[in-house]
Amino acid sequence: MGKTLYEKVFDRHVVRELAAGQYQLFISLHLIHEATSPQAFAMIRERGLEVLYPGRTFATADHVIPTDSMVRPYDDELSEAMVEALHRNSADHGIRYFSPEKAEHGIVHVIGPEYGLSQPGLTIACGDSHTSTHGAFGAIAFGIGTSQVRDVLATQTLAMGKLNVRKIEVTGRLRPGVYAKDVALHVINRLGVQGGVGYAYEFAGDVVSAMTMEERMTLCNMSIEGGARCGYVNPDQTTFDYLKGRAHAPDSERWDEAVRDWKSTASDHDADYDDVVVFAGEDIRPMVTWGINPGQSVSVEQSIPQPETLQRRDAEAAREAFDYMGMRAGDAIAGTRIDVAFIGSCTNGRISDFEVAAEIVRGRKVAPHVRALIVPGSQAVRDEMIRRGLDHVFIEAGFEFREAGCSMCLAMNPDKLQGREVCASSSNRNFKGRQGSPVGRTLLMSPAMVAAAAIAGAVMDARVLTNHAA
Repeated sequence: MGKTLYEKVFDRHVVRELAAGQYQLFISLHLIHEATSPQAFAMIRERGLEVLYPGRTFATADHVIPTDSMVRPYDDELSEAMVEALHRNSADHGIRYFSPEKAEHGIVHVIGPEYGLSQPGLTIACGDSHTSTHGAFGAIAFGIGTSQVRDVLATQTLAMGKLNVRKIEVTGRLRPGVYAKDVALHVINRLGVQGGVGYAYEFAGDVVSAMTMEERMTLCNMSIEGGARCGYVNPDQTTFDYLKGRAHAPDSERWDEAVRDWKSTASDHDADYDDVVVFAGEDIRPMVTWGINPGQSVSVEQSIPQPETLQRRDAEAAREAFDYMGMRAGDAIAGTRIDVAFIGSCTNGRISDFEVAAEIVRGRKVAPHVRALIVPGSQAVRDEMIRRGLDHVFIEAGFEFREAGCSMCLAMNPDKLQGREVCASSSNRNFKGRQGSPVGRTLLMSPAMVAAAAIAGAVMDARVLTNHAA
């Protein structure tokens, strides 16, 4: 019987077996940012320890930095202290720091791939739940807590148990106007936000094979929202073409050898999976969340479900969501008024995301009552947008074109919702208070759908604006 990529990569990195079924796992690549690393550095400092392999750790500032201005010091003293601590700790321990002052920075899950750090066959850890993004490259990538950040800094290892593996096959083709974000939300809707607990998700099928690397990153990014510990795609020619020539990718002398090794990590054709789920790509439509977790969603063509049509646990969660969101069962999701439109985040802050959104807004104007933000996922993405003239497209439409950062994905920087505002967001979480206001409301959707909502001032089917309407 063959092995899955998860099994191969896990076994390759086992240092030793521990008690109670866990293993000491070597971490190939450690990514850190300013939000979860200061305490970890303090803990190793208190023990008189050094970073064991500083060349395997890379740092960037993303969560707390403001996107309206890069001028230091930042107005928020805590944000300034956190970024300064990251800079100082990186310098003290010889860690490569992608500095905002040198225009190198970006969201950790955007710049890792940009610099060619994320590669097939690696174990990748970061103190951020959406580390699953890097699984798009055929890596086992997972988020960790601050105490585990400490452990990786000090030992380059973690204690972990093995996961089950669920293969999620998406067959056929996606309809025009349907994107990776829609696939992710569709999967979570069908399997549930707890459906992946105890699993690694392997994404496969013709739809996934046809995706670009940026689309695969979006898909793997959202696997954590379905309860999975990580999600990955087997490496293929698309993966290799993306990596070739990047700063930290193997050079020309080592390239062929690296590709042979990467190919060997892919799941065997006779690999044994703990579960297999199949979705038809043609059945997936543009998705919109209506509730307070990413599984509470419908297609843009549908109405908000009646609680009695749901399973008991889901029905109770739906009633809580109705109370918080001000939604009503039976209402069409299309036409829901929005106040804010946000395109960015580690889920959808890459150049292809902004290209799709630009096609929607070009020659149109943001609705007068809507505050609309475009926030690139990295400085490199921002520079490329300017090179292609996309900044002018968005500015002329009425969007604010911001500096790179996490921005309105989460409430750790000045970009926040106010009061009961409703935000059409390309980010990954719609939890209560996630975007800064304890009563603010978030509707997750693809960048195309956010762009259309910004223009209409309400949720609408973006396909109508691109002649792709069903």
